[in-house]
Amino acid sequence: MPVHQPPTHQQPTPPFDAPAARKLRTALGMGPEHVAYGMQSSFGLPYVTPDLIVAWERGIAAPSNTELTALAGVLWCSPGELIGAPRTLREHRTARNLAAEDVARAVGLELLVYVAMEEADEWRGNERQSAALAEVLDLGLPDLVTVAGREAKLAEMLRGAVTTRWQAYVRPLVKLLPLDRRLVGGVLRALHAEYQGQMVATLSWSGGPATARSEDTGQDFLDRIVDRFWSEVQRNGG
Repeated sequence: MPVHQPPTHQQPTPPFDAPAARKLRTALGMGPEHVAYGMQSSFGLPYVTPDLIVAWERGIAAPSNTELTALAGVLWCSPGELIGAPRTLREHRTARNLAAEDVARAVGLELLVYVAMEEADEWRGNERQSAALAEVLDLGLPDLVTVAGREAKLAEMLRGAVTTRWQAYVRPLVKLLPLDRRLVGGVLRALHAEYQGQMVATLSWSGGPATARSEDTGQDFLDRIVDRFWSEVQRNGG
């Protein structure tokens, strides 16, 4: 299936929710050709074809920010309804249908400074600016940690906590995150117990398939450790 591509200076693509786009289109009784025509005639995107619409809906390609906004206009929805879970500053801003100028003004930064943070995928504002950013983009603490570029460090600490002595990681995590020390300690203790329990339950002294299953189970737990941490924080009222 030929897919006509837009000009080479295309913007970075946001996380696109292909099933949502397809569902919205079919609910309106529109075919890919109708969507393509609307984007061509109403939004000045002559390269958009029915084949490109189908490619987006199948996850073969993803629309840029400009294309996403146009697609939302044709499908009578907000851009946020076509975006998967946003992770970067730009993705969160696009999901809220805000211009960079709006966010920069809200957090008290020069536009060029804010745009540089978006391009670097790392928020570096102070505490007051971070609070303003969380308000304007409706960010929870997990989102704020991600856009600040701290998720990798968080994951590293959590893996260390569940595989060794969790007590040694309480203080570093409290310095990294604005959470109560007792809450962090309780969450780490629970995660450590869960991880160690899974490893013991699947471990076989004789080796072979059971040992392989144990390793797979442990790796899956570690791969999803950040999500598990936030779920436990929420469950304990954090």
